[in-house]
Amino acid sequence: MRQAMATAPLGDDVFGDDPSVNALQEQIASMLGFEAALFVPTGTQSNLCAVLAHCQRGDEYLVGQQQHCYRWEGGGAAVFGSVQPQPLEHQADGTLALAGIEAAIKPDDPHFARTRLLALENTLGGKVIPLDYIERATALARSRGLATHLDGARLFNAAVAMAGEGGDARAAARGIASRFDSVSVCFSKGLGAPAGSTLCGSKDLIVRARRIRKMAGGAMRQAGMLAAAASHALDHHVERLAQDHALARRLAAGLAGIKGLQVEPPQTNMVFADLVGAARERSADLLAALRAEGVLATGLYRLRFVTHLDVDAAAVDRAAAAVRRFLAG
Repeated sequence: MRQAMATAPLGDDVFGDDPSVNALQEQIASMLGFEAALFVPTGTQSNLCAVLAHCQRGDEYLVGQQQHCYRWEGGGAAVFGSVQPQPLEHQADGTLALAGIEAAIKPDDPHFARTRLLALENTLGGKVIPLDYIERATALARSRGLATHLDGARLFNAAVAMAGEGGDARAAARGIASRFDSVSVCFSKGLGAPAGSTLCGSKDLIVRARRIRKMAGGAMRQAGMLAAAASHALDHHVERLAQDHALARRLAAGLAGIKGLQVEPPQTNMVFADLVGAARERSADLLAALRAEGVLATGLYRLRFVTHLDVDAAAVDRAAAAVRRFLAG
């Protein structure tokens, strides 16, 4: 990947003439079945560009309470675009109840914001959103005149899990994406690039998104170095995500049975665990103890471990042992 970055042909992406950026945009758009794509610095900006390209001031988008583009992106759509989020509660499997989506769509009345967009996320908290649900939810949205957007920061994790061993993950990703009007894909998570995301959609939507990217400060000059890393990731790091999923299962097995810890079986590359009983009071100390042993986990709302290409089986085993030692103490 570093070699690809060092040798990438460069131009000026502000003017649309960086060949490496253009190649990446064509690559991901073709891979997922869209007319066009736009390279942006972050997934947060990709989602922001999508929402503001689909919606106008005074519009609203329907979104889950735990989705990144509502809960974890600083309220950007509301702050920068005057677009109102209408958050909905998730079901246990991460989906939004279809009846809840239907009920949240506002009537055409000046008392209400105009409902314009349904946003979903896949994976969500490591959970794979089933394709049949996606089909039904997006069909409902279309029947009510709504556009649809997918925060696919971990789209390829979902695709690898859906395809199963020996399956075609790229075809699975295209199948998921085909249900949406726009899709955001992140390269700096499981795919292992240093930075960057793309927004995929129609040519008209990407024209609008490009203007928003400029206003948001996301237009970069010689961005081809980052785009080359993303292209390398698409070429070499999609199928290997299955290794991360296997390591997550290995970690969950290593954490199983530890007193004071409840572990949720992982579906992809995230392992979530909850401290229970007397151990609940030690969560902050646990994170610090793990960090001291070189194990990084997050605890914003639950204990979360994420496997990726820089983690091997030995590291997973060390992490499990570190948790076991701490909770045994």
